[in-house]
Amino acid sequence: MRTCHQLTWEQRYQISALQKIGHMQTEIAEQLEVHKSTISRELSRNKGERGYRPKQANEKAQDRRAQTTPGKRILAETWAVVEEKLRQDWSPEQVSGWLKQQVLCLSPEWIYQHILADHRTGGDLHTHLRQYGKRRKRYGKYNRRRKPPNRVSIEERPQWKIDTLVGKGHRGALVSLVERKSRYTLLQPVPCRFADLVANATISLLQPFADLVHTITGDNGKEFAEHIRIAEALKANFYFAHSYSAWERGTNENTNGLVRQYFPKKTDFSTVTSAETIPVTNKLNHRPRKCLDFKTPFEVFFDLSVALQT
Repeated sequence: MRTCHQLTWEQRYQISALQKIGHMQTEIAEQLEVHKSTISRELSRNKGERGYRPKQANEKAQDRRAQTTPGKRILAETWAVVEEKLRQDWSPEQVSGWLKQQVLCLSPEWIYQHILADHRTGGDLHTHLRQYGKRRKRYGKYNRRRKPPNRVSIEERPQWKIDTLVGKGHRGALVSLVERKSRYTLLQPVPCRFADLVANATISLLQPFADLVHTITGDNGKEFAEHIRIAEALKANFYFAHSYSAWERGTNENTNGLVRQYFPKKTDFSTVTSAETIPVTNKLNHRPRKCLDFKTPFEVFFDLSVALQT
């Protein structure tokens, strides 16, 4: 198999001579035993106003090589850091953005290429990608759930978003709370989606941050029927999104997708303990996000909390 390589002055002279007698690029590549893309690239990059001339082409190539920034090769130590972050379930884009803040430029495409090379040699980096081995299905389904009584609409912009993730066979659920600005996430499993259990979990999760809880919003599920008790306990306002308007709760939808990486839809939440959710919340809250300029939810949330308390 022919591979691309740097052309010599003699090869450039041959290209010029063969081109003058009417040879096509594919024929020139065969004569020089290089890939045809090498010839195509050479002719497009190094020809001048008077066409392709070997001396001028060679000078252009040397000038370009001299202007290339030295040290572009990535050190093994850098790849070790990249692999460490990938194994913490960071995406290539998150790794790239975080490295940029450390004054290290490494594009997501390079990281994907590294993952591919690792996969070809039997590595497991690809298994840490969020969408690895998954196929998405979308269903249109009429929502027949009854709305909670005394609900207040989402017109007032909320601060915390609440949702529940259902387990296998509707056994157990996971209460998920996300702070809208920082994406800081809190999780707690409950044996079932009874309103009193969901309310207890919500109050328990948010009580340590009561001074930072002003508004909460949820969907119209009956598991939030005790929203008044939640609001009174936290001295906050509880709002509800419009029916069939998932875009009003985009933060929830995105966070649920991140959580499902660790608790797939077949998970039986009735067997999941609070201790098992702690490593997941730690990973989510210490993973840089593009929407936060590659800061972590932890950094933004506690910067926000300090700002609000001063």
